[in-house]
Amino acid sequence: MYARHVLVTAFALGLGVSARAYDVNENFSIGATLAGAVQCQEVAEGGDATDGCRGAVPLQLELSLRPTGADELFVKLGFAAGKALNSASPFVLAPWAADLEDDVEDINGRNRDHLLAAWYRHTFAWAGEGSLATSFGILDATDYLDGNEYANDEYGQFMNEAFVNAGTYGLPSYDTGAAVEWQGGAWSASALAMNVGENDDGSHYDFWGLQAGYQAETGFGTGHYRFIVTGASRDFLDPEGVDQEPRLG
Repeated sequence: MYARHVLVTAFALGLGVSARAYDVNENFSIGATLAGAVQCQEVAEGGDATDGCRGAVPLQLELSLRPTGADELFVKLGFAAGKALNSASPFVLAPWAADLEDDVEDINGRNRDHLLAAWYRHTFAWAGEGSLATSFGILDATDYLDGNEYANDEYGQFMNEAFVNAGTYGLPSYDTGAAVEWQGGAWSASALAMNVGENDDGSHYDFWGLQAGYQAETGFGTGHYRFIVTGASRDFLDPEGVDQEPRLG
């Protein structure tokens, strides 16, 4: 909370990002993402943060099984060595939004390590009328809400959490839930509900989100408009840290 009084000069040295996908056959594919970085900071004008450099190497593996054209089973595993500056930065937002060492162990207080996502999806398609997909399992809310083609990938685009997903929504990742996605021409909509093991206050909570989207084709190119509403149960401490209150974004 002292970040307002601290001047931090930081930089990162990327050691490379490798993303590979391999189709074993038309029904089964394997993907992997390997990244590495060293982040350094120099702190001035007080505060408890210290100067120095810290690194991290995250690895993610993805397995996709598609027994039919309408069904998919998906599993994502995460491993990491190091925390980069995430445990040393004076700022609330993580300098690297990747799933690092603390993020892949005891996920959401569930006593679950490395299993990030595991879900089943079935898609209902109507010729010329769009499609409706339903998913359930261990989900990531950012797969269904607040998508962004240019600032939504902490491995291949921007590292800092400020440029990955909007912090206003507090989108949870890697916990049990169900989602519905509808696509009809330029219009789309999605709804998501999740039960999350632990928030920053150490409380169990429920989360929900709704999104309506429109894709516009103009002379300047393709544009996206999204309206997003999210909420959470009354399990978050207020700014004074006394009473619990719900969340709405």
